[in-house]
Amino acid sequence: MTETIKILTIQDVSCYGQCSITVALPIISAFGIETAVLPSAILSTHTAGFTDYTVRDLTDDLPAIKEHWEKEGIYFDAIYTGFIGSIEQFDYIIDIINSRLKPDGLVFVDPAMADHGEFYNGFDQDFADKMGELCKIGDYVLPNTTEACYLLHKPWKEEFTKEEMLEMASELSAFTKKHVILKGDTHKEGKLGMIVLDKDESSEGEFVYNDKIDYVSHGTGDVFASSFVGATLNGKSTSSAAKIAGEFTKKAIEETVDDPTHGYGVKFERVIPSIQELLNSNE
Repeated sequence: MTETIKILTIQDVSCYGQCSITVALPIISAFGIETAVLPSAILSTHTAGFTDYTVRDLTDDLPAIKEHWEKEGIYFDAIYTGFIGSIEQFDYIIDIINSRLKPDGLVFVDPAMADHGEFYNGFDQDFADKMGELCKIGDYVLPNTTEACYLLHKPWKEEFTKEEMLEMASELSAFTKKHVILKGDTHKEGKLGMIVLDKDESSEGEFVYNDKIDYVSHGTGDVFASSFVGATLNGKSTSSAAKIAGEFTKKAIEETVDDPTHGYGVKFERVIPSIQELLNSNE
């Protein structure tokens, strides 16, 4: 019997709204990966388009959870971090990675903190600098261009040239143990691209493209990261996993774009049956 791959994802729970753990848990599980969760915070809704939402910071719970896992001998083959609730959590999370990750385990870091040139509510450059410390123990780091700019202390702009994207990806290689997946390349008409860079190889980086859909929704970054993690843990190369994640996210957007009442996320649930086909078509 093949041993089950176990992953821990550390990010918030938005009780309503399709993002973070409520996206990561079903998607990664649908890729056949046993998925455990460690909530960084609990929100009544996500923060985009809602007002007066409630937030409960779970920083104080993290050490006791880790101690219990130590007593139970619980380890993980991979750990995937997303939205982190506060700057105080970084040291606890790094401690959990050092303690509960198997020696040959993988770390995926989605530095979920900013988009469209601005930090998410409550985050600042100090938070980005701590995120950089977490990225440095990640095997895979998946920033968008805004997050990349904050990690690199660079000014953001609406569009970057191909050369600028390559330069940022190269500089970001200092923020990861191995792979950089920089999202947000727009220089190819009708396509949305990303750069996949392996710092251990001489290649400057590979551009991976999917068809672009002119639709903006909360949570698509979480859908992409979760399906990327799932594809990677199914043995796909980094570029193949990026392509699969892009296609999965595009399909989820296509399922949502004609529903004006569904602006709080994308209908990824309807795309889950396509996972095996995507895995098979990207050998």
